[in-house]
Amino acid sequence: MKKALYILYILLFSATIPLIAQDVSLFQQFNGRYDYTAIGNTLNTVENGPSASCAILSSSSSDLNLNASQNIAAAYLYWAGSGTGDFDITLNGIAVSAERTFSDALDTQRVFFAAFADVTTIITSQGNTTYTVSDFDLTSIIGPYCASGTNFGGWAITIVYEDDTLPLNQLNVYDGLQSVPSFLSITLDNLNVLDNEDAKIGFVAWEGDRALAVNESLTINGNVISNFPLNPANNAFNGTNSFTGATNLYNMDIDVYNIQDNINIGDTSATITLTSGQDYVMINNIITVLNSQLPDATIVIDNNIVNCGDNDIELFYTISNFNSTEILPSNTPIAFYLDGILIGQSLTLNTIAIGSSESNSIVVTVPETTNPNFTIVANVDDDGTMSGIVTETNETNNTTSVAIELLVIPDIVVLPNLIGCNEGFEKSTYNLYNALESLNYNEDDISFFLSIEDLQTQSNEISIPTSYNNSSNPETIYVRLISPPCYEIFQFDLTIENCPPYIPRGFSPNDDGYNDWFNIQGLYDIFTEHQLKIYNRYGDVIFEGNNDKRWYGLINRGLNNHGESAPVGTYYYILNLNDPNYQPSVGWVYVNY
Repeated sequence: MKKALYILYILLFSATIPLIAQDVSLFQQFNGRYDYTAIGNTLNTVENGPSASCAILSSSSSDLNLNASQNIAAAYLYWAGSGTGDFDITLNGIAVSAERTFSDALDTQRVFFAAFADVTTIITSQGNTTYTVSDFDLTSIIGPYCASGTNFGGWAITIVYEDDTLPLNQLNVYDGLQSVPSFLSITLDNLNVLDNEDAKIGFVAWEGDRALAVNESLTINGNVISNFPLNPANNAFNGTNSFTGATNLYNMDIDVYNIQDNINIGDTSATITLTSGQDYVMINNIITVLNSQLPDATIVIDNNIVNCGDNDIELFYTISNFNSTEILPSNTPIAFYLDGILIGQSLTLNTIAIGSSESNSIVVTVPETTNPNFTIVANVDDDGTMSGIVTETNETNNTTSVAIELLVIPDIVVLPNLIGCNEGFEKSTYNLYNALESLNYNEDDISFFLSIEDLQTQSNEISIPTSYNNSSNPETIYVRLISPPCYEIFQFDLTIENCPPYIPRGFSPNDDGYNDWFNIQGLYDIFTEHQLKIYNRYGDVIFEGNNDKRWYGLINRGLNNHGESAPVGTYYYILNLNDPNYQPSVGWVYVNY
């Protein structure tokens, strides 16, 4: 009857039924000494069918009995039924809401749902006890489903546990919601079969009927599997629980099969094929447990250091071997990429035990042409060609990335020259802050240097910038101004000019060590080509001097008195600086003893 109705609905609705099933895919993976069990129960009072009672419970119970050595790692609750969904239920009096939902349909009138919630906290806290799912009421929903025998409701909890007596296994939890109207093939990826001894596969399936065993089979890699007498080869979905031996899980199955002879060492995937000539079955959950002793290298970039104006970046990273069943060997390669180009390589220093990590750092250099904002990708188990050398439990989790922003220093700003008066031999004293009058700054944020290299390394800073004597003319000064997150650079030149000399009005050449000569300040060793002439009151030249000959009051010109001191009195001078910027100076000076 169910087969005839099903064919009729296919003919009527195949063009309009939306594809709403969700492919079964890997949800979670555990590597270590793990295995699993499952509990659950149906809400159906009898196996459904056209002549069965159209009634359903709103609660049911099941017992959990773990050994003392079995420590719960995870517990996943799945529940399903006819209709669009009841996504808020109760587990042992604790409200549980669906964290993920699934749906499937026979046609537009007969839709089905499944839901998932992580109940690890509840199962861990309550341990071995009776678990009751309640407030799960489909009474008002199932009426239209009863005539075609598609009314059902039920729940199952998959419990993953760790036990030190177990071998090292890889346990994969796959879920989704895919139906078997006649034929269904599911490929399970992310397997790694090291040893097929005691390999097993388990299912949570909905809406299977014991009475409908028409062309029904379950195959792994082309081999029909069974678990006789509970699950015959021609009736895999028949309302049973392989863990408890129960045969009254009406319209649901919690089954597990040994597949030691159906999977080979080295396999990375397995193909499950389900056929049903009449029974409509939905697969919600698949578990594989395979012996595996492999590491699992992952990498995290913990931090990075970027210095101002520097294309060298220090990356701090951690290599972990958490979800693994074997040590990660030393010298596992690590590669760092920028836009697909290799920019750095490293190796793990030591073997990394299961559940352990190793931290290290590397300095990588990015090309000068790189945009200031970019992403560095780091791969562990990568020999620099994007190829690995270590077989792992998971080959898809070796990559991480970090966004980097270079601290670009703005172009150097050239400030006007700072001009100083020549104090002799092209030397002057400067207050370097005077060159920064156009800037808004705090003196604590300013430092001065004689080279760009010293500025970048902050070495050999000019210690007294308020009284600095130049060492060459011109001389370039570099300024570092802190400007978070980096700094700015300015430069200016110190230059010399010959300032007007200061000419005194008198002197006393009496050899007392004070004011003994005609000391014209700013003249000697500055205007080195100057000429000085001294005249008496009669207009006679009595002295001629230059940069090497200074007037101490002695007469060196005229017919008489050479080498003698000039008498007390007023004398007149003509000072020719021989500088195109200045005219000759004329004035008087008084000599007294």
